[in-house]
Amino acid sequence: MTDDSRDMRRLRHIVTSITLIAEYTRGGRERFFQDTMAQDAVLRRLETLADATHQLSPELKSRNPRVQWRAIYGFRNIAAHACLDLHLDTVWEIVDVHLPSLGRVVGVEIARLTGDTEQRPGERTAVAPD
Repeated sequence: MTDDSRDMRRLRHIVTSITLIAEYTRGGRERFFQDTMAQDAVLRRLETLADATHQLSPELKSRNPRVQWRAIYGFRNIAAHACLDLHLDTVWEIVDVHLPSLGRVVGVEIARLTGDTEQRPGERTAVAPD
């Protein structure tokens, strides 16, 4: 398997995770804070999303230096091992602020790997509509 095909597999997982997280949180912040099942689902998806980003090729990461790759994986370790110290405000910030920008980067990378010339940098194709 080539780096590009491994990256594509991981990028698709990231897209799926972002889409599902958007679905789990579509009720908004207050509903998310009250729904422990949604919290569990979001945290699990964030963990697997972070694992996928950690395994992306160095070439892909170097094309996107503004993405805080180490911080993404660092959050995975916190979510997996320090669950008692995890603050929902932090999780919501990730969902509301950081995932949409990661989704845009992922969309651009998928377009690059598939040769989709219609994709424009910054288009929001990798995130489910609000």
